[in-house]
Amino acid sequence: MRIRSAVPAVLAAAALSASLLAASPATAATAARHQGGLHLGYIQFDSPGRDTRSNSSLNAEWVNIHNNSGSAVQLKGYKLKDNTGYTYTFGSYKIGAGKTVKVRTGKGTNASGVRYWGRGSYVWNNTSDKARLIKPSGSLKDSCSWTNSNPGYKNCH
Repeated sequence: MRIRSAVPAVLAAAALSASLLAASPATAATAARHQGGLHLGYIQFDSPGRDTRSNSSLNAEWVNIHNNSGSAVQLKGYKLKDNTGYTYTFGSYKIGAGKTVKVRTGKGTNASGVRYWGRGSYVWNNTSDKARLIKPSGSLKDSCSWTNSNPGYKNCH
């Protein structure tokens, strides 16, 4: 049964890969704006399924931050903020060159590649919001916004 249900997912992934390989120059130009730096990547702002406020539902809401530079970046003091002002501040965490860190809304144990906000309620609004990555100096590093026309997630690359 699991094999049968995995086949459509594998086929969908193959189709997506093929479509990405055939990306238009405009798509490539959009992706190029993030080359060589730290930026917001994929955001799952609407936890799949019903919003039950369970920890697993809260952790299904997350933001990826990607380091597309050639060297590691220390994230201590960087902030992730929404329109309401909810703020996650990174402690000492080094993100390697070409690596991604996922910041999940709920509670959990921090590990390599994942950080937990530790909240008991959702951060990202499903109808519209804006994620901001703010440097320790207070200046804006990157931002990504969405509206209810997005399907619960946004690729900010």
